[in-house]
Amino acid sequence: MKIWPCSTSKFGIGFEEGSNRTPLGAFRVAEKHGADSPLHTVFKSRKAVGEWTPGEKTDADLILARILWLEGAEVRNANTKDRYVYIHGTNQEELIGQRGSHGCVRMRNLDVVELYDLVELGTPVYIGE
Repeated sequence: MKIWPCSTSKFGIGFEEGSNRTPLGAFRVAEKHGADSPLHTVFKSRKAVGEWTPGEKTDADLILARILWLEGAEVRNANTKDRYVYIHGTNQEELIGQRGSHGCVRMRNLDVVELYDLVELGTPVYIGE
């Protein structure tokens, strides 16, 4: 077992479509994106679109490094995949440990690369408070 620091939604916990809240409970890794991409690769719609330079100022909440797309394994979070809830890297690593995302679980870029390499499709994930 391994534990990494992360951040969840700045809007709190929730399950509603369009809420930008992080759902809780049991999930599975439905898809993986970004294998072998450079550490600071920027993704849009799960496609690599460029690279972010550390220290580069931007107001954007970028999806970096790797993506683990989650699907809910419970009735209450069954819409998770349709909500595009990911575990991913970020350009705001200084905010890890604080609520700051738009519903996803954000990790430090090196940490999410390590996690990505350890898990397979279908791996169970639990998100709790």
